[in-house]
Amino acid sequence: MMATGARDAFLHWMETERRAAPLTLEAYRGDLNRFVSFLTGHLGAEPDLAALAGLSLVDLRAWLAHEHAQALGGRRATTQDRAARTRARRVSALRSFYRYLARHHGVDNPAPGLLAAPRTRRPLPRPLPAVQALEVPEGIADIAHTPMARVRDGALFMLLYGCGLRISEALGLNVHDLDHARALGDAAKGDGVLRIQGKGGRERMVPVLPQVMAALARWRGVHPLPQADAPLFVGVRGGRLQAGIAQRAMRTWRHMAGLPDHATPHALRHSFATHLMEGGADLRVIQDLLGHASLSTTQRYTLADEARLMDVWTRAHPHATDTAH
Repeated sequence: MMATGARDAFLHWMETERRAAPLTLEAYRGDLNRFVSFLTGHLGAEPDLAALAGLSLVDLRAWLAHEHAQALGGRRATTQDRAARTRARRVSALRSFYRYLARHHGVDNPAPGLLAAPRTRRPLPRPLPAVQALEVPEGIADIAHTPMARVRDGALFMLLYGCGLRISEALGLNVHDLDHARALGDAAKGDGVLRIQGKGGRERMVPVLPQVMAALARWRGVHPLPQADAPLFVGVRGGRLQAGIAQRAMRTWRHMAGLPDHATPHALRHSFATHLMEGGADLRVIQDLLGHASLSTTQRYTLADEARLMDVWTRAHPHATDTAH
């Protein structure tokens, strides 16, 4: 088997067995394409499994050094932190690839495990203030071009903030998911419970507040497709609404409303988690609602809140303007 065949088999395994997220697959595919291309020039021919098994730590470091030089010399400027995150991802992709090769093809090479991955800083979440987050669904609905899009966009962005969903999770829902959410809810209260398929195939149950269910019910009432397996959010041609269209609507609204550049659909997810935490919600509950595999991911919201409090203190407290004598 040649390296390209091994790469394709690995990515297929990641998708079907590990249920890796599409963005992870895309990033790993790009990294391994560059890896195989470098090796083909480095070795004079495309490597096979025996050549992959024989690569040294020096060979792997040469590839990473080559990629680093390419990034710094390219047209798009980069930063040290971005370069470190890219290197860390490439090391991760390489280690995962070689673990797969060892398990399924008997390729035993310890060199990838000896690569040093740089420490990276995970950016803190940047939520919107509650007042701004509450204005987003109605604001975006108001700028929609058609009456149908007005109801659809209002419901979509109400769902993103009201349930803390990723944009891909919301757009992946079908009509029957909403019908099922109604069935699981309390009819007297008008709430519901959505079954969400998240990253890595992890499933979670997310409660839906009555206000959100009401917005979804209004959209269900004008939905152009009657069948239960139709996408819940559809575009003008009846296909599943593309994330880029929702992101463009948010971008247009934030310019009109004077919101910062970090006001994106994903910022509504950050806002959902942050506002729950500020209201006293337990961190484990927020973890379950967001579908995080690790509590450490959810704990970023506590760090963001501490940073916000420190910023308020430095701007408001009298001692903040004192100078040493």
